[in-house]
Amino acid sequence: MNCGLLGRKLGHSYSPQIHARLGDYSYCLFQKEPEEIENFLKHGDFTGLNVTIPYKKAVIPYLDELSPIARKLGAVNTVVRRADGTLFGHNTDYFGFASMVQRSGLSVAGKKVLVLGSGGASSTAAAVMRELGAAVIVISRSGENNYGNLSLHADAAVIANTTPVGMYPDTGISPVDLSLFPSLEGVLDLIYNPARTQLLLDAEKRGIIAENGLWMLVAQAKEAAEVFTGTQISDAVIERTHRMLQQQMGNIVLIGMPGCGKTTVGQLLAAKTGKPFADSDALIEELAGKPIPQIFAQDGEDVFRQWETKALKQLGKQSGLVIATGGGCVTREHNRSLLRQNGIVVWLKRDIDQLPTVGRPLSQTNPLSELYQIRKPLYKAFADLSVHNNGSPDETVLSILNQLEE
Repeated sequence: MNCGLLGRKLGHSYSPQIHARLGDYSYCLFQKEPEEIENFLKHGDFTGLNVTIPYKKAVIPYLDELSPIARKLGAVNTVVRRADGTLFGHNTDYFGFASMVQRSGLSVAGKKVLVLGSGGASSTAAAVMRELGAAVIVISRSGENNYGNLSLHADAAVIANTTPVGMYPDTGISPVDLSLFPSLEGVLDLIYNPARTQLLLDAEKRGIIAENGLWMLVAQAKEAAEVFTGTQISDAVIERTHRMLQQQMGNIVLIGMPGCGKTTVGQLLAAKTGKPFADSDALIEELAGKPIPQIFAQDGEDVFRQWETKALKQLGKQSGLVIATGGGCVTREHNRSLLRQNGIVVWLKRDIDQLPTVGRPLSQTNPLSELYQIRKPLYKAFADLSVHNNGSPDETVLSILNQLEE
């Protein structure tokens, strides 16, 4: 079987990795321009296709039959070439989003749900929510319900974002201000890169359910594989594949006092996990064009912190890195969002008497004990987990990996 993904720009697709775990078939990327679609569907060398934007509606005129759900949604994301050469179109996004809602634990029956966006994904999310008994309001830029009159829907219990706002590489922005919705119980965002969009980070700050679209991506692929192969696949494969992708895509971010071993541990951790290593201090020097001690001496700490935030913004939006940060990055609250959007933040702890001060401007000008007392609550607020680094770096790396597995 020769299967694959049809789309226009497919450089960052995770579909081949997902389908490699779902069935014994080849899976390629078919990157096509709009004028190539008709010829490819009629004569292309494929037995099964997933279809992504912008072609979920464009393929329909060339298909011989649609499944009931594809016909209802007016969008196709799975195509199979039957033995007689006819093309059958189905939509597995419906199953994928329904599975995502179920995983979130949100109860939507009888509640108001806002679906942000009016494209194909919006139609899918709205259809699922209505089937679950929700009162659905679609928010678009220019429709009756739009971003200018969100105050009409302050009683919304759930928000589902189907727009690309906040997606890599344009991270750090949110389609709506969650403070407008005091009754909000949860946010679902179909974006999965970054793992935590600004919308989801804002939801987490509220202490409400926040779920990204990675589970949906895997779940819809599982149903597509069933259509390709004509066989049933256990839903348990969704959990295993989702976990694998989370581990692969996620950054491991090390924070802690200057001299606590972030670079040494980070390099070992990168070697163990196969992730590239990145040092925020090295990137700061590259961006500023001079060494860090020189930045402090010539420009002062505030300018250094500005360079630091620029470096963390660049590193934090990337995927699959081990990142060593500077000891004072926690002094700017905004940096926490930059680090957590794609990462697990690990606080490396080391006893004060083991911290070196050579070449570290703030450690040389401030008593370490005083500096630590100031930063300790900041490290705690930033971190997802903490590990002591008073023993060997190898022991520390093992401890980090064990906690990540848990």
